[in-house]
Amino acid sequence: MAKVLIIDQSKSMRNTLRERLEFEGFATAVACRDEVTENICMRRGYDAIVAAGSAGDVATLGVPFIIISPSGSIDGAVEAVRGGAEDYLTTPVDMNRLLGSLRRIVQREDMPQPEIAKPVRRRAAADAEHIIGSSAEIEHVRKLIEKVAPSDARVLITGENGTGKELVARWLHLKSARASAPFVEVNCAAIPSELIESELFGHERGAFTSAIKQRKGKFEQANGGTLFMDEIGDMSLSAQAKVLRALQEQKISRVGSDKDVTVDVRVVAATNKDIRAEIAKGNFREDLYHRLSVILIKVPPLRERAGDVAELVDYFIQQISHEHHSSLKSVDVAAIEALSAMPWTGNIRELRNVVERLMILSGESITLHDVELYC
Repeated sequence: MAKVLIIDQSKSMRNTLRERLEFEGFATAVACRDEVTENICMRRGYDAIVAAGSAGDVATLGVPFIIISPSGSIDGAVEAVRGGAEDYLTTPVDMNRLLGSLRRIVQREDMPQPEIAKPVRRRAAADAEHIIGSSAEIEHVRKLIEKVAPSDARVLITGENGTGKELVARWLHLKSARASAPFVEVNCAAIPSELIESELFGHERGAFTSAIKQRKGKFEQANGGTLFMDEIGDMSLSAQAKVLRALQEQKISRVGSDKDVTVDVRVVAATNKDIRAEIAKGNFREDLYHRLSVILIKVPPLRERAGDVAELVDYFIQQISHEHHSSLKSVDVAAIEALSAMPWTGNIRELRNVVERLMILSGESITLHDVELYC
């Protein structure tokens, strides 16, 4: 179970966040800023920190962190992200966004520091999470991965939130000739437009006020491997123009430098938006869309592959029982039927949360009554 430290001077805010995060399956602890040290964080093994205020001394604790601020100013967002924050939220807190950011932190393989990227850990295919299901819809996705992965063709993955687009991207990488090279992820929606160029292409020392060291961007970090650009549909038009140039020329230029750096990167992008509709609205460049969508892979929502629910529930029960060091539970046939009939607006991610909730709150087995009571 992922452990989250909540830092806030307001007791009511601490308790509110704690209650919601624990309901969603996180282990939590709360503290005021002056109570927290790096030694405490390392000893207690926190996976993430949610802190009110500014990045400040939170950035020195050695744990990925999210900043919550009542102001919501552009300057505050820029300062937080430059200080190393994974995300910047304003009050009242958008819990769906907070939960999404926390899950990205605890699920991803590597967590780069704001100034010097840590070496990217390679994940063997045997250790990667599997794509669960035997429905025709998910078999089609698997076959596309097998065909497309060996090539260097760019891929655009579409699908609703929680369908597993990142997992498809990882398998495209793991089944490619680039599998031993880095897989680098960037969430385009989480980066303020003022920082996107520095995040993607890096910067030279002195390029702007807080650029105290040279920093390689995501394109250079992924050199020789795969760059996964998640939520590409949320990228600003100015950033889209810079990405288009990088894709056309396979060259990037760090902020503050007039020298081009050649990069060998396979780009896999993902979005939950209808990009053609965004093009019609003037929100997305058509030329960039055609650059990214050499291959299109649509990941079906869970309601279109309801036959996979039983397999997914069994997989999640085994996974969660291992994480919680608890015994396995059986699931009644009626309970599986009820779960299969649900609309699952949050898709696979929502199903996993529900299974975890049922394992915690049910008796020796998960029954139809449990599903009706807790779902």
